[in-house]
Amino acid sequence: MRVFQGRTAAEPPQQQREMMTTMMEETKRSANNTVNGAANLFSSSDDKSKNKRPPSAAAAAAAPSAAPPKKVVVKSADMKDDMQNQAIDCALYAFEKYSVEKEIAEHIKKEFDKKHGPTWHCIVGRNFGSYVTHETNHFVYFYLDQKAILLFKSG
Repeated sequence: MRVFQGRTAAEPPQQQREMMTTMMEETKRSANNTVNGAANLFSSSDDKSKNKRPPSAAAAAAAPSAAPPKKVVVKSADMKDDMQNQAIDCALYAFEKYSVEKEIAEHIKKEFDKKHGPTWHCIVGRNFGSYVTHETNHFVYFYLDQKAILLFKSG
């Protein structure tokens, strides 16, 4: 299994542990500020900067924010590295452009048909099984965060 560190949002294990510890401490602090099972959401006028309400969903959607890079993990491959990188780049672009898995798979398949000749097959999703026959050096199975991408040439 290969993990492409240049394209991952995952942090080193030590930083992850520190972040989890910080999150647990914040959870404990918020639990300590709870009165009779109800959190103190309002503050006095002199304490406004300390206890802020979380922004509404509409305000959060309106705020410009860049999506964090996706974690890329190649699970299985019978493909040259440069072609694997093309598949990953194509998938990253498809995930940015489309939200429906079928459209993402269609985009990747059509791009590979154009660049590398027919007949490519692509499956995108969170839960599927497969058993495929593919041409030599034309198979890759990888994850972008939680979504699996299976891309292979056959026919």
